[in-house]
Amino acid sequence: MTRAQAVIDLGAVAHNLAILRKVAPHSQLLAVVKADAYGHGLVPVAKAARAAGADWVGVALLREAVELREAGDVGPLLAWLWAPGDPDLVACISADVQISVSSMWSLIEVTEAAAQANSIAHIHLKLDTGLSRNGADIDEWEELVVAAKALQTRGRIDVVGIWSHLANASHENDPSVAAQRARFLEGVAVAKASGIQPQLLHLANSGGALAYPDTQFDLVRVGIAMYGVAPMDPNSAQRFGLKAAMSLHAKLALVKTIPAGQAVSYSGTWTAEAPTRVGLVPVGYADGIPRAAIGAQVLVNGVQCAVLGRVAMDQFVIELPEAVGEVSAGDDIVIFGDASAGAPTADDWGNASNTIGYEIVTRIGNRIPRVYQGNS
Repeated sequence: MTRAQAVIDLGAVAHNLAILRKVAPHSQLLAVVKADAYGHGLVPVAKAARAAGADWVGVALLREAVELREAGDVGPLLAWLWAPGDPDLVACISADVQISVSSMWSLIEVTEAAAQANSIAHIHLKLDTGLSRNGADIDEWEELVVAAKALQTRGRIDVVGIWSHLANASHENDPSVAAQRARFLEGVAVAKASGIQPQLLHLANSGGALAYPDTQFDLVRVGIAMYGVAPMDPNSAQRFGLKAAMSLHAKLALVKTIPAGQAVSYSGTWTAEAPTRVGLVPVGYADGIPRAAIGAQVLVNGVQCAVLGRVAMDQFVIELPEAVGEVSAGDDIVIFGDASAGAPTADDWGNASNTIGYEIVTRIGNRIPRVYQGNS
């Protein structure tokens, strides 16, 4: 390690998938690897997920799907977020990537791209059941499914699935989940009445799979839980036995003692009340560490130590209390990692930054090398 590295435990990915398999034993598993696998590395994590028994892999962007195929991925693959004129659409259809369709324009473009690829487009029709993002509104749904059925009859497309996405499955006992499930089933009934017989229905995300078993259907899409980050309340990862797949490590660049009355970092938001031993961590917001982190901790010699003052672009300062013992420049610390090892978690950093653990792991940038451990 030079100054810092993100250690990615692929064994933890496999462990977490095994837990998710147990809670959804009758559903296929789709491992979500969008956004560079939430910062963990697109291709290595996709390979590890396949090896661990994931039936599907899913990405947001068509470009991500192309990258997977170019890396040798050959299993079932779904991509769901694209805009008109996406240059990778034809390549995706040629590579047997299944595509989400949420509107008439996207149905038309998929059909045209399939003709260019001289292939059948395998699609999943998406219904908006309450998240108010992508997905056809219910008043547009019948028109979309009727058109899709006509194109399927002509051999242009194959409607493999119907799906939607839960808005509040991260909250247990939320009544909106049941409402979304009911709207989803209404949409499925409309599609079936139009002659569409989908092979797969899918609604559940990580929270749905873990806390709302009646949303599991034929397939569950598991993202954040696969990485061992809390899919619900901050303690939910530990409660379900999930293991953090990413640990962010750094070397101390400097250790020194500052006098009482001396401020730390920009704008002097923290001032020493007594002589204080501090350490300089050579990682900052350019690497994805949140500048907004207040009260965040790192692990030094088994002791959690507080971040002092503001996080800067390339570095931040931590307190090194007596409990840490002997420490010097070059010693390793853990910024976040697995709670079972005593480390602060990504969720802890999210709480300190008024955000979520998802954002903490995903934003760790490419200045931080990834080092992979465990089976791939």
